[in-house]
Amino acid sequence: MPRFHRRSAATDVLAQPDAREVLESFAPELIHSPLATSGAAFPIGGMLEIVLGGDETRVAEILERLAELEDLTERPADAPPIPLRDSYESESVERGSAGISLPSHVAQNTLVEIVIHGPSHGNPFVDVDLRARFARADVEISVGGFYDGDGRYVLRFLPVEAGEWTFVTESNARSLDRIAGHVDVASSSAQGAVHVVDDFHFAYADGSTYVPIGTTAYAWTHQPEALQEATLRSLADGPFTKIRMGLFPKDFLYNANDPERFVFPRDDDGRWDTTRFDVEYFRHLEGRIAELGALGIQADLILFHPYDRWGFARLGRSADDRYISYVVRRLSAFPNVWWSLANEYDLLLDKSLEDWDRIGRLIRQTDPFGHPISIHNWLEIWDYSSDWATHASIQRGDALNSQVRMWRRRWHKPIIVDELGYEGDLDQGWGFLTGEEEVQRMWETVLGGGYATHGETFLVADDEIFWAKGGTLRGDTPARLSFLRRILAESPTERFDPLPSDFDAITAGVADEYIVTYFGRGRPRVRNVIVPDGTTAEIDIVDTWNMTIDTLPGTHTGTVQVDLPARPYVAIRVRKV
Repeated sequence: MPRFHRRSAATDVLAQPDAREVLESFAPELIHSPLATSGAAFPIGGMLEIVLGGDETRVAEILERLAELEDLTERPADAPPIPLRDSYESESVERGSAGISLPSHVAQNTLVEIVIHGPSHGNPFVDVDLRARFARADVEISVGGFYDGDGRYVLRFLPVEAGEWTFVTESNARSLDRIAGHVDVASSSAQGAVHVVDDFHFAYADGSTYVPIGTTAYAWTHQPEALQEATLRSLADGPFTKIRMGLFPKDFLYNANDPERFVFPRDDDGRWDTTRFDVEYFRHLEGRIAELGALGIQADLILFHPYDRWGFARLGRSADDRYISYVVRRLSAFPNVWWSLANEYDLLLDKSLEDWDRIGRLIRQTDPFGHPISIHNWLEIWDYSSDWATHASIQRGDALNSQVRMWRRRWHKPIIVDELGYEGDLDQGWGFLTGEEEVQRMWETVLGGGYATHGETFLVADDEIFWAKGGTLRGDTPARLSFLRRILAESPTERFDPLPSDFDAITAGVADEYIVTYFGRGRPRVRNVIVPDGTTAEIDIVDTWNMTIDTLPGTHTGTVQVDLPARPYVAIRVRKV
């Protein structure tokens, strides 16, 4: 029988009399804490660490006592995978006999869609597998197809090169098997998908630099249409190049409404039919992803999260794998898609570390176009040495500059602090940061050689809080991030790498060419600046909050004394002439 451990759900521990008795005896603070209700689904180890103020000895003793007890929580058995049948269509059906529709015009680095009109009996979502091999010269790409309802099968392809691409299909359905054809791909100015370059940074397929300046609206596509349109208008006017968003709806503070449609349809008994997918849900989602792409924004798609009252966090392994395979096959040809296995994976207590590794590998195997992929933590930061992870996606709010530098050294991958706290006025510590604090954390992260994601949590009517539902941005941060984006863009590389820093300031940029030293909350009146040997430079005083740049007269060499305004959030920029 299983025993309780640090990742056991607090609600399961509290519900079992002998386990609850341990907590009543050794951690009465937890029993009487508001977290016992609001965080009941959280892991007991993390709950104890928070409530007991980091008393590691006491936490370890309580967990040791709980580990002596059997966990009697009843859990549903995991359904087995559904095997494919070669007999889906009879031998009388001619191979490759299904009708096919090819696009009239396709372009490099954009989505290409090929539609095949085939059989619809049984349940084609699980009864039929369709694949195609696309080839050009010595390049071959294997693409998985998907069922789109009403006998409609779709293959989506993202060509990175112009020219003629041939394809041939493979399927256990005879009418879909061995269909051959070609598409002529025109040259295009489209930037294409994002990938990792130079270990710590990103670029588009065309080689141009991509800088992730993100925001968060977890459930914006699950809201009424008018609110979704308001979200797009806010994003169009903002500085953001990435948005974190979930495929499943969210049940959490200020976010409890049901959407009109879900990933899965319901069966006749009202339960989720995880062997089928709601194609109208996906068509709507695809429309929003395309609209984000038109705004130059990457859709960082969160595939699982723990804030769930519908059962999506506990589908079971087979249903998880079907869901992942379908989503990745359906969406991977969109140039502006990223994959996030989970938001706060360590709160999804029915999944082990081995489960997350399996899911990460499945995405990597199913996505032929190599989109960025990561996983996001609550307390326990993932080990991003995992071979499927392209970058780190981290929740952390303190010591960001030093932590980012350390993570870069540890994993040698891009670091994105996707949750560093939110500008707002909620009754939660993570959601009542000032704009100054939010911007400070963003600058600390970027000057550490990483990237950061914004969030906004102002309490407004109808709980239309941007971090959850999108809508209208109200804070002071977005304008300052436009300014940060400008400072990055004016670098010779359009990005920052960490440079040697003093104990009281942070320095980053491009060595000997573009050097930014940031004082954060400090407010020096004067500072000596050393222009690199052999370099002549212009020197700017950059006010990151007031968004001003004052350039000192003339050009400079050697050591220069710079007079400063003695206010916080100021930086000095040295630009090689």
